Amino acid sequence: MSYAVKKALASYGQNSVDMAVASASPLKLVVMLYEGAIKAVGLAKHHMQAGNIADKGQSISKAIAIIDEGLRQSLDVEKGGELGQNLDALYEHMIAQLLKANIENKVDILDHVNQLLIDLKSAWDTIEQNSRGTTITPPPAPPPAQGDDSAGNRSALSYGRA
Repeated sequence: MSYAVKKALASYGQNSVDMAVASASPLKLVVMLYEGAIKAVGLAKHHMQAGNIADKGQSISKAIAIIDEGLRQSLDVEKGGELGQNLDALYEHMIAQLLKANIENKVDILDHVNQLLIDLKSAWDTIEQNSRGTTITPPPAPPPAQGDDSAGNRSALSYGRA
């Protein structure tokens, strides 16, 4: 493939991402951030296994930036209450683990962070789909234990902070 074709494809890809971001809802943007972080961690694993130290570091840095500057900085912990605080702590944990994986060249740590990102993305996918009116029927919840009033005490997350 010629350089011109590669450049055109790269440009097309970036334009597609730019257009998707411009037209996305806030919930979709969160899902897209998770997708980017998952991709970056996957690339870091590939580069780690191939011994490409510089590329591994670059991919881990990209994942950290997405988590810290995208997901974590846009999280409104005050509106999110305890759930928001827990999510913020989880983002902090993922960042620390990515740094450790980079220093120690540990694939299993990358796998751990990747699984956390996949699980969180799945939850946000469901929220995003429900916000568009798609009906998803969750499995029935077990009955609450006696004396458990947690069903009426739920916190909401907000990704509205700039």
